[in-house]
Amino acid sequence: MVRGAGNCASNRPPARSRTTALGEFREGAGWGNPPATSATANGNRTMHLDLVIRDTLVIDGTGTPPARADVGIKDGRITALHKEGTPHLTGTRTIEAHGLALSPGFIDMHAHSDLALLRDPDHSAKAAQGVTLEVLGQDGLSYAPTDDRTLTEVRKAITGWNGDGSDIDFTWRDVGGYLDRLDHGFDGHGIAVNAAYLIPQGTVRMYAMGWEDREATPQELDRMRQLVAEGLEQGAVGMSSGLTYTPGMYAPDAELTELCKVVARYGGYYCPHHRSYGAGALRAYEEMVELTRAAGCALHLAHATMNFGVNEGRAPELLALLDRALETGSDITLDTYPYTPGCTTLAAMLPSWAGEGGPETVLARLRDDATAERIRHAMEVVGSDGCHGVPIDWETIEISGVREPGLAPFVGRTVAQSARARGEAPWTTARRLLIDDGLGSTILQHVGHEENVRAIMRHRVHTGGSDGILQGDKPHPRAHGTFPHYLGHYARDLGVLPLEEMVAHLTSRPAARLRLPDRGLIKEGYRADVVLFDPQTVAAGSTFEHPRTLPTGIPYVLIDGRFVIEDGRRTDVLAGRAVRRTPTP
Repeated sequence: MVRGAGNCASNRPPARSRTTALGEFREGAGWGNPPATSATANGNRTMHLDLVIRDTLVIDGTGTPPARADVGIKDGRITALHKEGTPHLTGTRTIEAHGLALSPGFIDMHAHSDLALLRDPDHSAKAAQGVTLEVLGQDGLSYAPTDDRTLTEVRKAITGWNGDGSDIDFTWRDVGGYLDRLDHGFDGHGIAVNAAYLIPQGTVRMYAMGWEDREATPQELDRMRQLVAEGLEQGAVGMSSGLTYTPGMYAPDAELTELCKVVARYGGYYCPHHRSYGAGALRAYEEMVELTRAAGCALHLAHATMNFGVNEGRAPELLALLDRALETGSDITLDTYPYTPGCTTLAAMLPSWAGEGGPETVLARLRDDATAERIRHAMEVVGSDGCHGVPIDWETIEISGVREPGLAPFVGRTVAQSARARGEAPWTTARRLLIDDGLGSTILQHVGHEENVRAIMRHRVHTGGSDGILQGDKPHPRAHGTFPHYLGHYARDLGVLPLEEMVAHLTSRPAARLRLPDRGLIKEGYRADVVLFDPQTVAAGSTFEHPRTLPTGIPYVLIDGRFVIEDGRRTDVLAGRAVRRTPTP
């Protein structure tokens, strides 16, 4: 059962593969026969509607060509769809939507709003894009499940993603408690958009065995299995990993396989940031396919890019690998963001051995000259596993945010640029930043390839995910612009995909992966999580120079039938809730 948002899911996972489920999810969508809740139910009697969206171009999420219609909403659900040429619907309120398209709300399959949703009731970064659901707990590091020690450590480890949390009252320790907190949001009124949660495997490992780079004992593995099972029972939709982040990256495949078996038993999915997006990327993808096949677990590949010079033009090799796996029965989806640079923390570039022991130990190693020289050699000469096995190019590492105000002059410049201005080696500058900012600096890493971005987004199992880090003075524009950038730049301007197919990538496909039975389509009986946008003008306002500029061409966004964006402005409505699934093992 999906609670909080009032949404209901099957107690048992579907027996068929996810590829089948995607097809099944889209069958019969759109117009069909109205259910008993529709405005035309009970003979000729009509139901009084709360809202009618009149004369809109319905892009229903199935990928089929759009059709003009009136759409009626009542009690938070789509209750009527009248095609053009049939009698008009009437309701308490009417929006004349000629020139606007109506689509399901967009689902951000990779979000880092874990604290932002509790910090900012406005949250226009996502609401203004038409995002109605975010999936949190990404990259193996988040704030539940924890104990007091683990919470303190994870807050330090991902300060660059979410801030240090000093403004948050951490009243929870388990997954259920975190989801309850999202439900209550601000003074019991909820949060800006809906949110689902992945159990973070790195946090689980930290909780069970600390920051040690070794195999888990049988007792520690049992504890990790228990923590994952409890999180799934409390409503998580799956498990994530960050296999280039400590301590999650210390887990061998056998350990991950055992945890994925637990995820599979509950009908969830595994979402890894795998071991390399650079040198060895294809092998890293293959490793995740093999691991989840052995566990019988669904796989969703996080920000599935092919970056760095070694992978230029190699997206077709990745897609061929995935096609072979899909053809033999693997259950695979993926997400990407529509930009070439990546975004993470500067500390993430360090070799894994430097991260053993946790943040304070890392800082101690950086302060020691001899150890710092070993770190430099690993990063600049060998190619650290933190930098995906590729020797770091400081010209590609742009500082996007710092925790300490005195370090603000570094923001917006590459490490190499700052080093030249200071008359010192790039590593000296980077080391200074790591120490003085307490590992809190975020970066843009300019290592992507446009042809790879376009090729991967065309694939039939692709979905959209912003990977949006909202912290920093100059964050990646994907945090505020991913979904309108897909619709405007890639669908309308470049024609990479037809608009109706692009909408399907952002709505029904992720809803199917999350096994949400009544979201992701414009269909009678479905939740009224919807977006009205202008196909001719929709565009991301955010740029690398002005990353927090809101999009254009999205005048209305509704969650649960309530306006969160109205006439292009954020309302004070807090319609978001935690979207939970409580499956039966």
